[in-house]
Amino acid sequence: MAFKQIGILRTAFVVFAALALAATASAQPREAVVATANPHASEAAAEMLRRGGTAADAAIAAELVLGLVEPQSSGLGGGGFLLHFNGATRAIDAYDGREIAPAGATPTMFLNAEGAPMGFMEAVTSGRSIGAPSLVAMLKLAHDAHGRLPWRVLFEPAIKLADEGFAVSPRLNRLITMAIARGGLTVDPAARAYLTDADGAPLAVGAVLKNPAYAETLRELSRNPRALAGGRLARAIVNAAHADPIPGALTYSDLRRVKPRRLSPVCGPFRRYLVCSMPPPSSGGVAVIELLGLYARAAVVPEDKDDAEDWSAFLWASRLAYADRDFYVADDRFVPVPTRQLLARDYLDQRFREIDLARAPRGVAPGDPGRATGGLPLIDMWGRDTTNEAPGTTHMSIMDHAGNVVALTATVESVFGSQRMAAGFFLNNQLTDFSFRPEINGKPVANAVAPGKAPRSSMAPTIILTPDGNFYAAIGSPGGSAIIAYVARTIVGFTDWGLSMQDAIDVGHIIAAGPVARREARRVPAPLVRTLASRGWSLRESEAEDSGLHGLRVTSNGVEGGADPRREGVVIRVPPPVPAATLPAPLPDAAAAPTR
Repeated sequence: MAFKQIGILRTAFVVFAALALAATASAQPREAVVATANPHASEAAAEMLRRGGTAADAAIAAELVLGLVEPQSSGLGGGGFLLHFNGATRAIDAYDGREIAPAGATPTMFLNAEGAPMGFMEAVTSGRSIGAPSLVAMLKLAHDAHGRLPWRVLFEPAIKLADEGFAVSPRLNRLITMAIARGGLTVDPAARAYLTDADGAPLAVGAVLKNPAYAETLRELSRNPRALAGGRLARAIVNAAHADPIPGALTYSDLRRVKPRRLSPVCGPFRRYLVCSMPPPSSGGVAVIELLGLYARAAVVPEDKDDAEDWSAFLWASRLAYADRDFYVADDRFVPVPTRQLLARDYLDQRFREIDLARAPRGVAPGDPGRATGGLPLIDMWGRDTTNEAPGTTHMSIMDHAGNVVALTATVESVFGSQRMAAGFFLNNQLTDFSFRPEINGKPVANAVAPGKAPRSSMAPTIILTPDGNFYAAIGSPGGSAIIAYVARTIVGFTDWGLSMQDAIDVGHIIAAGPVARREARRVPAPLVRTLASRGWSLRESEAEDSGLHGLRVTSNGVEGGADPRREGVVIRVPPPVPAATLPAPLPDAAAAPTR
């Protein structure tokens, strides 16, 4: 007994010493790192860090800039999810800023008079697609908990840029051109005028774009974080949502009811790490963790980024995880989501037994996590929803000088959202993430429309911890439902394949969400494609794998960042502040200076 007590005391001392050492290390200023989808946004974040701000401060400043320079992806009229890692306590908080359906929403609002689903773009540009914007309220909630700089200071870079103007980037020009070529930007004359020149042509690369209306909105929000819920800004939002064609049901009461949530993340093991991401209403976190759990069982001894065995394991895991995600995951305030059962070891072991690396699956059905974990059967609850998501989204990963980390994914859903503007910003079309059909094969769909309900999302801001609970990596991406595959494959890249964060981001995508897998053009090696095809995988070349992965990872040489070359992001490193003791002595003032 005495030896046992000595052992316990020795263990306790070692643990205490390790924690004390970690606390001491975390208290030391370190280099901060920013990775966002646009140079202006990365610089805004870096400016906040230089001024003593936290990762939360930097992320908010960056997102306010992105709403201006990358309006096709995110902004004040949308929503998002944010994960925060506390460098001192090592706690992770998840923030839910997903838009919600108005009180007047109905399960059949995306069906036409014949009871068939509306055309997708008809629904996107309708007023019915607009959910109550929740991004700003979520950012304020995160700032209250983790910010240091005054709220108003975070708006300064975006206000300055909106007033002075910025050069239209190649990506913004390309997406304006694409939207017009496909018949878009027609429902709101103000939106089309904002994005075109005097001759009605898409704004050219390098053209200076100013947005005084956005600057004024930011000034109002800097003084009153709830300004979108009432007054001038609320009127602008409601009027845009109620405009023809196909007016929506959004009201002032819906805007006032916006209440973002602070949640616990969903976490699961992968190799020696703990992967944490967003819980429902995001399906992204659950699916990424399930996919990685299945892949780890199938790829016991991983090889490298060109290995057909690894990719077969990844594609099989993708098919199984996507099938479960389509069937079970929705807003858990409205339907029971078996999150714990989907990630349980017994269920993953059972699903793994379906994998045969020598051949592709002929068909994949959702599993039954209830029965596999000793509970009631769940497979007969729902009709399977395969609603797709448009890739109008952005992601950033930021670490501050104290080791706090933010992974933020924000969105207006489709390109330029609903293509309707209010007070200088675009409004979302988030409600098209709901299933257009409330029933499939006579069964209710978990992701059906309901008043006050959040539509299912695939956004997956992710933070990964080491076995001792320290920060290891942060990653996330835009990309609609492909986010799940983008994020999981990148994690495989910097863990199993030994790649740097940047090299892992650069690897070509293969997305197996259904029977035909999409492979990224020119980035997936031809020998790998031939081998996978010989195993029965149907691979369709795609030019549209427009991920926007931005990540950070701790290495023995410090923190490395990565920015997706498929977009316009950059990584900025911000040196730690110089301790006062090492600063040179001040020069004598003019009165005391010696004369010649």
